[in-house]
Amino acid sequence: MLGSSRSPSHRPFGARVKAFVALTKPRIIELLLITTVPVMFLAQQGVPDLSLVLLTCIGGYLSAGGANALNMYIDRDIDALMDRTSQRPLVTGMVSPRECLVFGITLAVVSTLLFGLTVNWLSAWLALGALLFYVVVYTMILKRRTAQNIVWGGIAGCMPVLIGWSSVTNSMSWAPIILFLVMFFWTPPHYWPLSMRVREDYARVGVPMLPVVASNKVVARQIVIYSWAMVGISLLLTPLGYTGWFYTVVALVVGGWWLWEAHALQNRAKAEVTGAKLKEMRLFHWSITYVSLLFVALAVDPFLR
Repeated sequence: MLGSSRSPSHRPFGARVKAFVALTKPRIIELLLITTVPVMFLAQQGVPDLSLVLLTCIGGYLSAGGANALNMYIDRDIDALMDRTSQRPLVTGMVSPRECLVFGITLAVVSTLLFGLTVNWLSAWLALGALLFYVVVYTMILKRRTAQNIVWGGIAGCMPVLIGWSSVTNSMSWAPIILFLVMFFWTPPHYWPLSMRVREDYARVGVPMLPVVASNKVVARQIVIYSWAMVGISLLLTPLGYTGWFYTVVALVVGGWWLWEAHALQNRAKAEVTGAKLKEMRLFHWSITYVSLLFVALAVDPFLR
């Protein structure tokens, strides 16, 4: 049962502040910023203006935070039924649905204006486009209708690389497009292992994540396919002249390790290993390390060329 009717007198100020911060999903936004700032270093081929970096990070946080809050507003019915989301602010009643809606819209408006007035309008429209794509296309249209939800819905999470580049150059180039594709092919094999672990949660609320509607063998095979595409695309930056030896070495090492983990998961799935022995979360946790190391290498590379 949703706790939205909880009395304001039972919602302490400190807890309320934490609840509104939780609406923005800070841990997810950390990952988005990891893919934004290094691209700014690549675009600048050195250290970008630090005030521009700060403004881009603030704008990106507010925009993604608004998208996440609106996502929670729309998904509050299923969040109340899933174990992994049962403590979200709307479920516990710490924040009311109306407050969440107003909060999300406010962040969307403020972030767009902040980007437009202090960074540039190309970055503003890209950020707003990412927000609308996540809220409308993914949350409202795809999530509850198709097993390909995370594939296409993940486009919103790919936008920070475009925003990072445009904030410095006020233009587009092949480099951010390649990195966009890296993140596009990264998202499904990043999220599907987690979905495998919590498939019962998604099945209970009728959300057709791929692991809910397909066997572990099928999911693992898709993970391997997307992983090879991701690693291959990540290596295109160097022959096109955007990166040098350092990024290439890191991309090969972390990409090779990713593929090892992906194929290991596929082998366990083929052997019909289930439960804790499937070790699907190994790839999920490694995926975060992978993208962090890859993008740090992206930021360091210009200084070693």
